[in-house]
Amino acid sequence: MKKKLVTATVAVCLSALFLAGCGSKKSSKSASTTKSISLMQTAELLSLDTSNHADLTQWNVLENSMEGLYRANRQNDPSPAMATSVVTPTDHGKTYTFHLRKNAKWSNGDSVVAQDFVSAWRRSVSPTAQSGYNYIFSGIKNADAITAGKRSPKSLGVKAVNTHTLQVQLDHPMPYFNKMMVLPAFFPQNQKAVKKFGKSYGTKSQDMYYNGAFKVTGWNGTNDNWTLTRNRYYYDPSAIKLQQIKMSVVKDPNTAHNLFSQGKLDDATISGVTAQGLQKNKDLVHVRKAGTYYVRLNLRNGRPLNNQKMRQAISLVIDRQKLAKDVLSDGSRPAYTYTSRDLTKDPTTGQDFATETSPKLKYNVAKAKQLWQQGMKEARLKGTVKLQLNGDDQTVTKNVAQLLQSEVQQSLPKVKVAVNSLPAKAFQDREAAGKFDMEQTLWLADFADPISFMGILESSNPQNYGKYKDAEFDKLYKQAGNASANDPKKYWSDLRAAQERLNQTMPVVPLYQMVESHLVNPHLKGVLHHPVGEDDYTRAYLTK
Repeated sequence: MKKKLVTATVAVCLSALFLAGCGSKKSSKSASTTKSISLMQTAELLSLDTSNHADLTQWNVLENSMEGLYRANRQNDPSPAMATSVVTPTDHGKTYTFHLRKNAKWSNGDSVVAQDFVSAWRRSVSPTAQSGYNYIFSGIKNADAITAGKRSPKSLGVKAVNTHTLQVQLDHPMPYFNKMMVLPAFFPQNQKAVKKFGKSYGTKSQDMYYNGAFKVTGWNGTNDNWTLTRNRYYYDPSAIKLQQIKMSVVKDPNTAHNLFSQGKLDDATISGVTAQGLQKNKDLVHVRKAGTYYVRLNLRNGRPLNNQKMRQAISLVIDRQKLAKDVLSDGSRPAYTYTSRDLTKDPTTGQDFATETSPKLKYNVAKAKQLWQQGMKEARLKGTVKLQLNGDDQTVTKNVAQLLQSEVQQSLPKVKVAVNSLPAKAFQDREAAGKFDMEQTLWLADFADPISFMGILESSNPQNYGKYKDAEFDKLYKQAGNASANDPKKYWSDLRAAQERLNQTMPVVPLYQMVESHLVNPHLKGVLHHPVGEDDYTRAYLTK
């Protein structure tokens, strides 16, 4: 996720995963006979308008009340939603023609038409859009020029061929384009609603229309609870078993545990001490997300970690198994590649991409000492090397920082690590200014393709705060996105080589994979937990 949503992700996901709490042992909730479930969100709902806002709570709500061209299925692959089929592109991979369902309707009874997508995408790609997500349209014809204010949004390569036919033209082939179409950023917007509600569109539940299985009710723009009620105009009513989904904001994991124990939540996100104490609970479910917590290293000239061997040494002294087991203790798994496991399989090999590109050498203190000393000599560093390790002020971040500080100082000669635990704003300011040697952060995939991870490390990317610049990596990244895009073998070969180049040059040090700990009502079935994207409760049901 790019900067604005990354900021929200760090603030929200870390809160959701790791806020400290303590709880008592839970008694299992009895089976419900109602057609209603109760869920929680870990942060307030701020807007429903994807053109002017983007964060995880919003996307979680829209995932269950709106639909784009596709939905993600149980295998995490795109499946038809507003589109009648998954499209095979033409024009050498640059043109996608989507035929829309003629029975798809909005919650006010209007038909969902191609122009609803055209208008929505134009609003969202515009430089005046406030979501921070207009970058995601890059690759669609003229999108970059529009975002830069050089062309009109009307020039975007998307058009309504007729009422129910949408055509998209790309600047270059994007083999992952279909995967992107499950993102809420690409959802349609009812043109009449946007015009009718104007500036208030999406600021309250009644100030927009919904085309998904449910519609949002009872949200006035500031309250901490709302309800998703069944949309009677939904095109596939027989697939929907629930009548409503109740949502409320619960920020404290201990409170979430207590509400679950009392039968007031059917799915509770727990974290920190609460999660650690409930790892053997029979109702605990680990939901693995395609996100990697890692340490970004500062490669600017004059910084100690500009030296590759010293960066390699830092990675080799971190015992990730110890980190996952003894520090996190919440089901997290060690990460050895920047690209997360569970993101996607390499279709040319059938293997998980991160697993097949994992480095052979993962933890070796003796080798690390050798590399560190060689690196210091190459960099002409004498005396003690002083490193600044920045992170936010969440408890888990502090705990991880303590382990990193200890292992680097104890394992490597002549090094001192100072830990800075900072409020979010101060952390972001130092990040943008390059005032760090190491910093803890997260990358959560936008879509199920390794290129979603690698883009941020391309040398010209504005989010490349460590100033990584490697000609070989840039070449592989650009090749994959252009020359190799229509050749699957070459495309995946380039991506593998790019990840292996990151393993070697080490601009970032992977630590552990994002995981969510959920207490789930054993009678709740049919939920689709996706490693990429939000969880889908639209087909959920309660057994007796």
